[in-house]
Amino acid sequence: MDYFPLFLNLRRQRCLIVGGGDVALRKARLLLAAGAELIVVSPDLADELAALRDRGEITHAQREFDQADIDGMRLVIAATDDEAVNAQVHAECEARNVLVNVVDTPEKCRFIVPSIIDRAPLMVAISTGGAAPVLARQLRARIEATLPHGYGVLARLAGALRERVKTRFGDERARRRFWETALEGPAAEKALAGNEAGAMAELEQRLAHSDAAALQRGAVYLVGAGPGNPDLLTFRALRLMQQADVVLYDNLVAPAIIELVRRDAERIYVGKKSNNHALPQEDINRLLVKLALDGKTVLRLKGGDPFIFGRGGEEIEELAAAGVDFEVVPGITSASGASCYAGIPLTHRDHAQSVTFVTGHRRGDAIELDWPRLVSPSETVVIYMGVKQAPHICEQLIAHGRDAGTPAAIVEKATTAEQRVLTGTLASLPALITRHGIKPPALIIVGSVVSLHGKLGWRAPSA
Repeated sequence: MDYFPLFLNLRRQRCLIVGGGDVALRKARLLLAAGAELIVVSPDLADELAALRDRGEITHAQREFDQADIDGMRLVIAATDDEAVNAQVHAECEARNVLVNVVDTPEKCRFIVPSIIDRAPLMVAISTGGAAPVLARQLRARIEATLPHGYGVLARLAGALRERVKTRFGDERARRRFWETALEGPAAEKALAGNEAGAMAELEQRLAHSDAAALQRGAVYLVGAGPGNPDLLTFRALRLMQQADVVLYDNLVAPAIIELVRRDAERIYVGKKSNNHALPQEDINRLLVKLALDGKTVLRLKGGDPFIFGRGGEEIEELAAAGVDFEVVPGITSASGASCYAGIPLTHRDHAQSVTFVTGHRRGDAIELDWPRLVSPSETVVIYMGVKQAPHICEQLIAHGRDAGTPAAIVEKATTAEQRVLTGTLASLPALITRHGIKPPALIIVGSVVSLHGKLGWRAPSA
C-alpha cells in the first residue's frame, strides 16, 4: 500500500491551515467537524472562512506564513495557490516531523485527506493516494447511496453495550461471535428503520440470553473460492472470510482472494500443487478437526467448488466423525468459470448434449479414467488438473476412438487478468501447451463446442 490508513483523534488539538481560499474552506470544515482547534494563516479569507472567524470557530492570523506557525501543531495543511509557500510549509513540517498535506501535491503529503462517508461513529474513508481524487468521490457517492444512516445508530448502540459485553464474555472469540450474530439480526433491522429504542432492546435481550459456552465452540466452513476472479465470490463466502479465526488455503486460491480474508486471521498454506503438497490430505483433515476443537472458527478455502475435485467430501467425513459443526459453501467451479470467460459453452444444441468432468490427476502410476465413456462426439469433456498429463490424455482419447481432429482448448488462469486460451485439436494440443509454457491452474476442454471460441470469446484474444 502507498499510504497507511488510520483515523486521528483531533479533538482540542491545534491544527494549522495555510491559505484562505475555497480549498482551505473545505479542509477547515472537515477539521472543525473532527473537533480540532483550528488556526488559519492567510492575508485574506474567503467569505465563509471569515464568517467562521467572526463566530469564533477559527483563529485567523492575517499575514503571510512564518515558520514559527508550525510550533505546537498536530498537523498542517498547505492550501495556497503559491507553490513556493506550499513548498516552504512542507519543508518546515518535514524538518519537525509534523504531519503535513500540501493540497493536490501527493509527493508533498505525509497524509491524504480521503473522501469521507460520515455515519458517526461509523466512518468510511476512500483514498486513491492522490492519484485519482475524482474516482474516490465517485466511489464515495456509490457507497453513500447503499449505506443507510441507521448503521451509525447501530454503531453507537454497540458502543454503549461494549463494556457489558466484555464483562459477560471473558473470551475474545466469544465476544466477536456475539457481535457477528447480534449485528446482523433484528437489532440491525430496527436500527436501519430508525427504531433506536427497539434496536437497543433487541441487543440487550440477545446479550441476556446468549450462551457463552456455545459461542466458544469451534466450527469449520468449507468455502468455494471460485476460479480466481474475486468478483465471482458469493456473498456468503465473503462474510465467512471476514469471520474466520484461521484460514487453510491451497495453491488454487488466487492471492487477490486471500487478501479479502480478515486481516488478523491466521493463514495456513496447505499446498495442493501437483505432486507437491505442503500438507498431505490426511494431515489437513486432522488439522481441521484440531482447530475446531480448540474453539476456532475455521475457513477451509478451496479453489473452485469444494465438492468438484476439491476433496471436500473427505474433509467433512472426518469432521462429522469428530462431532465438529461444519457448513459447505459452494463456489463457481473452474469448468464453469473457464468456459464462460473463454466463450466456450459446455453444452450447445448443435454441438454437445452432455458434459463430463474428469480429473487428470494421477493415482499411483496411471490416470484412472473410463476412456471408452469419453469418446462420444456429442459430449464435451472437461479435464481438471491435466496440464502435465495432457499428452497421455489426448493419446488415450484418440486411441479409444475420439477423432484426432476433435477441437480442444486449454484455459490458463481462467477469469483472471492473466487468462490465456489456446485452441487446437486433440492431436495438436500437447505441443501447444509445451510451446506456450502453460502452467497450472489450467483446464482442458475437449469437444465440438471449442470451435465456437473464435466467435463467442468475449474476454481477451487467445494466445
